[in-house]
Amino acid sequence: MKKIEAIIKPFKLDEVKDALHEIGLQGLTVVEAKGFGRQKGHTELYRGAEYVVDFLPKVKIEVVCADGLAERAIEAIQAAARTGRIGDGKIFVSDVQEVIRIRTGERGEEAV
Repeated sequence: MKKIEAIIKPFKLDEVKDALHEIGLQGLTVVEAKGFGRQKGHTELYRGAEYVVDFLPKVKIEVVCADGLAERAIEAIQAAARTGRIGDGKIFVSDVQEVIRIRTGERGEEAV
C-alpha cells in the first residue's frame, strides 16, 4: 500500500477530490496548512502599508491506497491541481506497512 500526501492550493481541493473519486478512491483526509516553497511568500498592501506574507495558505491531502491504484491517483492529483503557476504544490509518496480499521479490526487493504 502507498500513502500519497499532496500539498495543493486551497481552491483546487474540489477538483482534486472529484478526480480521486472518479478513479475509485473512497476516502481522504484534508488538513489546512500554511507554508512556502521557492516563492517565499509575497508582499501585500493593506491600508497603504506594505507587509510580507511569509506563509501562504495550502491544503494537505492524504490518501492511502493499494499499490496498483497509486500511479492513477498521483496522475489524477497532478492533473487536477496543476495551474501552471509557481506554488502548485508537491506530491509525496511513501510505503505503508499496515492499516488497521479500529471499528472492525480489519487489516491491510480491506481496512482501506
